[in-house]
Order: sequence, then structure tokens, then C-alpha cells
Amino acid sequence: MSTLHVLSHSPFGDDRLSSCLRLIGSADALLLCGDAVYALQPDSAPFFALQDRTIKVFVLDEDAQARAIDIPDWAEAVDYPAFVELSIHHDKVNSWL
Repeated sequence: MSTLHVLSHSPFGDDRLSSCLRLIGSADALLLCGDAVYALQPDSAPFFALQDRTIKVFVLDEDAQARAIDIPDWAEAVDYPAFVELSIHHDKVNSWL
């Protein structure tokens, strides 16, 4: 059973990203949207934490563009229709509110 984990809060304000990374399974995926895309700032602790994992990372392209965040090659940019497809593809969706 796979879960799509959706993070929308900045990784610099609390420990949601760390908590998510502790619980995420090998069949799961992570979608960064909203201020969570700041986790992709190069040379930051969240960037290295994500880079070192073997999980599939997706990024809502519109949110990355709005914040001038480059999407690294180990993450995949998605639009809203692809977000819906990801939600359908996984058995569960867990939003880290």
C-alpha cells in the first residue's frame, strides 16, 4: 500500500518534513507544494535530507516558479492535473497540515 505525502509548509518553521521523512515508506512518494518548495534551496539541511533519500519527490511546478526555486534533477516537477493523477495512483494521500 502506497501513500502520497503532501507537504505545504516551510521546512524552516517546524519539523513536519523531518517527521514525514521518518515515516515515509519505500513505495511512498512526497509532493512539495506551497512554502514546502523552500526545502529545495541548495545547500540547506532540508535539501540534503531529501537528496539523500531514495524516495520519489514531486514538486508543484507553479509553486516553485512563484518562489524562484529551481527543481533539482532528482525531483520531478508536476502541474495540477499530474497532482490529481498522483493522488489517484497512490492508495492513500496524507496531507501534513
